[in-house]
This record gives sequence, C-alpha cells and structure tokens, in this order.
Amino acid sequence: MIIIGIVALALIVYLGFVLVKPEKF
Repeated sequence: MIIIGIVALALIVYLGFVLVKPEKF
C-alpha cells in the first residue's frame, strides 16, 4: 500500500527530528 509507505516514512522522519533536535520537541 502506498499510503502505508508514506505513513512509515513520515514516522521515520518525525522520529529523526525528535532524536536530532530534542529541544524543539
């Protein structure tokens, strides 16, 4: 499913931002 792939990619990017810039979270 393309939608599942988009959601998975969004979660990976979101987690990446949280880990790299925890101060913004």
